[in-house]
Amino acid sequence: MIWDTASGTELHTLEGHRNVVYAIAFNNPYGDKIATGSFDKTCKLWCADSGKCFYTFRGHMAEIVCLAFNPQSTLVATGSMDATAKLWDVETGEEVATLTGHTAEVLSLCFNTVGSQLVTGSFDHTVVIWDVASGRRVHTLIGHRGEISNVQFNWDCSLIVTGSMDKTCKLWEAVSGKCVATLVGHKEEVLDVCFDLSGQFIATASADGTARVFNATTHECLVTLEGHDGEISKVCFSPQGSRVLTASSDKTARLWDVQSGVCLQVLEGHTDEIFSCVFNYEGDTIITGSKDNTCRIWY
Repeated sequence: MIWDTASGTELHTLEGHRNVVYAIAFNNPYGDKIATGSFDKTCKLWCADSGKCFYTFRGHMAEIVCLAFNPQSTLVATGSMDATAKLWDVETGEEVATLTGHTAEVLSLCFNTVGSQLVTGSFDHTVVIWDVASGRRVHTLIGHRGEISNVQFNWDCSLIVTGSMDKTCKLWEAVSGKCVATLVGHKEEVLDVCFDLSGQFIATASADGTARVFNATTHECLVTLEGHDGEISKVCFSPQGSRVLTASSDKTARLWDVQSGVCLQVLEGHTDEIFSCVFNYEGDTIITGSKDNTCRIWY
């Protein structure tokens, strides 16, 4: 469904998938297209304004669990339980490349900010950097001892951060593929990890019920965000970088001050675990998604 966040009214229902829709993305900053990935093994490309389906991308042999537009909005990348990622042409609807090399599910992926490389994280404990133009594998990042939960490039494309079920995050040089740091401290699996927009800070979310903020240069833990009563599945920075948002199985989301680690607000109201949280582009609105089958918009 497409909603107007100002009024809370439903604008369009996107119908056509034959199973769970597991991944979804706008082609930001344009915002005129939406991609959806489903357990029906297809990805669909939609017009955000009319709700019309432009294309159905068919080719994966198993469920699609992650997807992303490239920054130019010319390609969609999809990751699947079939251990591959695929690149699709937004204009023609054709498959551009199949990225093969992982030996288990591809659970996360991310383009760098210029769109020249894609990074994928897998259940096989490895991370792969791909050249987008050729579809070739550039580096395989080996070192984690558990499934990869998330992967992300920093803003200037120089570093990649990875989170893993082995309770650690690792920082890698994108050019060399070399591991430059391992971020430790969590007592359970790391379920999410992200850079702030400037690339100065890294936030981690864990099944141990805490989030942490690290300095991306010195690799030291600056603050530990404590207060949730259950595992934290999602973490993100506000666009300005001064706040961290966390979503938890304790049915709340929390807003934290990055510098002090103080909890500024507890977002209460959902009746089941929250699995998704995000700031809008301006950073003055928060959207949460919950297992209670609702999304909530917080101003």
